[in-house]
Amino acid sequence: MTLDDLRVFVSVCRAGSLSAVARELGCTQSAVSQHVKRLERESGVSLLERRPRGVVPTAAGRVLWDAAADSIAGLDVALRRVGDLVNGDSGAVRVTTGGTTVRHFMAEAVVAFRQRYPKVSLEFQTETSSRRCFEALADGHLDLAWVTMDGPVRGIEQRPVVDLPWVLAVRADDPLASRSRVDAADLADVRLIRLPHNSTSGARLDAAFAEAGIRSRSDTGVADWDTALLLAELGLGHAVVPALPGRPVPGDGPLRLIPVPALPPLSVGWAVRRWDALSPLARYFAETVARGCGQRDAATSGVPAPRTAVKAIDDRGRTRHDPSS
Repeated sequence: MTLDDLRVFVSVCRAGSLSAVARELGCTQSAVSQHVKRLERESGVSLLERRPRGVVPTAAGRVLWDAAADSIAGLDVALRRVGDLVNGDSGAVRVTTGGTTVRHFMAEAVVAFRQRYPKVSLEFQTETSSRRCFEALADGHLDLAWVTMDGPVRGIEQRPVVDLPWVLAVRADDPLASRSRVDAADLADVRLIRLPHNSTSGARLDAAFAEAGIRSRSDTGVADWDTALLLAELGLGHAVVPALPGRPVPGDGPLRLIPVPALPPLSVGWAVRRWDALSPLARYFAETVARGCGQRDAATSGVPAPRTAVKAIDDRGRTRHDPSS
């Protein structure tokens, strides 16, 4: 068996489809199948169970999948770190995150990082949800993922950075615009712009509504928080979104952001495969972003101070509270 065989097998197990992996690799489905068959000949057991809508690993296949995924990811990290040692300060930091994250959480950190390490490549891969970020991280080709925290994920270590309180976005001429806060029950009578159901933030908001017994009305859906704010400003509905760092609450101009303290805050932060295997460059970038979030939250007014968990990551992958936070 070869390393390529194992890489393809891991991809097939994760995708649950031979054809999807073939499209991703730019090869035929037969070529993908040959990699799996070679592993089955070597191991002497069937590794995949064919089903009408794809494939799933057998019991033996899951054992091999677990071991191969961890080993390949660790090898990829080691090879990148060797490359960083060879290239000195001209390595790379690879980050996966949502489409608007860089603007809201990382803009200042990117500038500061570039000033300190002008030869280091910063590479961003956009995904549509935290789940997709976890999957991309598990493939072993990325260093960091900025995600919404939503419980433990197998094979992934998470570090929360900041808790974002929820706010209701309304036009300045809306009857609710003059309120200092909005209770959860008030949301049952407004037409809400819906966050994506496949996103962690959307799922967390739906769960909070269900727990409070709120059945909200919605006839508009969006793909991200920025679009929700824009549509609310245009008067197409009300949007319940996280209070993003640096954006004043209750806000000014044509849009008002009214705190909804009854809803549990949304925790966001970093995820990696292993903190102790993270390169010094990636660790420094993660720490710089965390510091920036803390500073911007300190400047945001109008809401109770969010629980900013700004953390510095030491050389052994442990976190400590930054004295400046």
